[in-house]
Amino acid sequence: MAEADSSNSSAEEVKRKFKEALERKNQNSARAADHLDGRSKASSAHGNASHKREFRRKSG
Repeated sequence: MAEADSSNSSAEEVKRKFKEALERKNQNSARAADHLDGRSKASSAHGNASHKREFRRKSG
């Protein structure tokens, strides 16, 4: 019976350690994931549309 108690307590200890590690990981990722103060890398949604596209047939 003593072995069952020690294995149960060690399992609870492992669960607690994993839970603490997961909470630390989530806190770190939540802090670094917000980019609210930055702006988009794209300056405009579309390129310059002032010229007509030209299609050339490949010869050869």
